[in-house]
Amino acid sequence: MWKRLSPRATINTPCELTPGFFLRRGLRGLIIDLDNTLVPWGEDKIGCRMRDWVQEIKDAGIKVCILSNALEHRVRAVGESLGVPWVSRAVKPRKPPFRQALKILGTAPRETAVIGDQIFTDIWGGNRMGLYTIWTTPLSTKELFSTKAVRRLERLVVKKFREKGILP
Repeated sequence: MWKRLSPRATINTPCELTPGFFLRRGLRGLIIDLDNTLVPWGEDKIGCRMRDWVQEIKDAGIKVCILSNALEHRVRAVGESLGVPWVSRAVKPRKPPFRQALKILGTAPRETAVIGDQIFTDIWGGNRMGLYTIWTTPLSTKELFSTKAVRRLERLVVKKFREKGILP
């Protein structure tokens, strides 16, 4: 069970990752979460630093797709501003939205990474699909009430990961 929830890498922000990080691992595609990963929860304006990072990733030839449980209008606004495709109302960790993102990217699971701030949606969903999973610190503490409740369970899982020495 623990392996299904454990990310392959952990980061404080996606901006820490250089194109070389992906390319050295044979990763040609990147699926990235919206809320608290690309933008603070509920926002649709992307910061300059994150915008520059996405552009750097794209300039290196890595294809990017946003995959979010958020409503279409917000995901579209960020996707269009970055010039990247998106999948909204994904209901992660279900497999079909991840398959849709892979189809959009034109990459296989083994050559695709997913970055997200939630273990039970982004990481579990990515691991179910055989993607290279990267767990990031949330950009904000603001989020849905239901997400706040899940975060309590997430903290227990992370504590277990640390006790077992399986958190990268």
